Amino acid sequence: MSSQTLTDTVQLTPILEASRRAAVDLAAAPTQVKNRALAAVSAALRGNVPDILTANRADLAAGRENGLSGGMLDRLMLDEARIEGLAAAVEQIALLTDPIGEVVRGKSLPNGIRISQVRVPFGVVGVIYEARPNVTVDIAAIALKSGNAVVLRGGSAAENTNRVLVGLLQQAIGSSGLPAESVQTIDPFGREGATLLMQARGHVDVLIPRGSAGLIQAVVNQSKVPVIETGAGVVHIFLDESANADWAVEIVHNSKVQRPSVCNALETLLVHRDAAARLLPGVLAKLAASGVTVHGDARVREIFPAAVPATEEDWGTEYMGLEVSVAVVDSLDDAIAHIRRYSTGHTESIITNDVVNAERFLAEVDSAAVMVNASTRFTDGGEFGFGAEVGISTQKLHARGPMGLPELTSTKWIVRGSGQVRA
Repeated sequence: MSSQTLTDTVQLTPILEASRRAAVDLAAAPTQVKNRALAAVSAALRGNVPDILTANRADLAAGRENGLSGGMLDRLMLDEARIEGLAAAVEQIALLTDPIGEVVRGKSLPNGIRISQVRVPFGVVGVIYEARPNVTVDIAAIALKSGNAVVLRGGSAAENTNRVLVGLLQQAIGSSGLPAESVQTIDPFGREGATLLMQARGHVDVLIPRGSAGLIQAVVNQSKVPVIETGAGVVHIFLDESANADWAVEIVHNSKVQRPSVCNALETLLVHRDAAARLLPGVLAKLAASGVTVHGDARVREIFPAAVPATEEDWGTEYMGLEVSVAVVDSLDDAIAHIRRYSTGHTESIITNDVVNAERFLAEVDSAAVMVNASTRFTDGGEFGFGAEVGISTQKLHARGPMGLPELTSTKWIVRGSGQVRA
């Protein structure tokens, strides 16, 4: 271990120990106290917009100088509307049912013992993410309501913004009577801090990465702490032969253009060969009018010559910008096979008027969210009524899809007896 690593470990340990102490207090905190803290957080966001924007402008300027992509800059950017959206999301979380203490199941045994499985917090949640200051607020608020302390590593791209946001969060939470250390950042430790967080088994109960496929895989591969994997979004829409043309145009456009830098944005469009000539001209013309570059296979380019040739790499690419891959397929079977090969398991949608095709798609496509006749942009904690989200889990253990309050809990068994002993 290098001397710098040893120094960082010594300095990081007190932070993690403080988080563990805060987690004990949070686990026992009444709902009304947690809601009071959330109200203070919301007020702090609204009351400090100029300070947040000043810090964010510094991060954006540095990001442009360092060559951040357009998609990353969009994720990094805060404005008054986005800050208001964050404050409103925190208020929504306060209105949600507190999951802690919820009885998942229970019964009385023949010997009179009563057992019940109840929700409890994880304890200390570590989060590693990049260029997403909204995550700082969303995860802190969800962790707070679910009784968890959180340790954040938000990345250098958003360092100034996150410093201001974490300071506001700590002040607001402390003013409500809960430990200010309920939310902490290890950004000052840089990449070495992220590595140490991944190794902090015993201090951190679960680790959640959010960001690029490379970041997520690095955390999954290197972490000694249990990881809930949130996935990159190579998201598909399939237009079958019966698809309504107006729905196809509007749903595809919304899925790609409404906010192209996020993980539930469309990346690959598939269209049945019998509908390609009917649907593609209108669908692709509207995308092109919005500045979208179309990467098409040979059959797509026959119908839409403005498309650039698609490569094998395109089918597995999360563009996070105004680009989309488009292919013509011969059947629903071929569409499902393409999705199975290239999807990251995030979100897929079929546009169809055929009930049998819709039900087959729902049953056979194995992703966290599978849709019929709806924009992929609906895979979102806020849209699902969770107030906000920790992330979109693409794994199958513990949680899958948008992660809200219940997904930041574990369970324990409560056993109540009256002198029984086992025979």
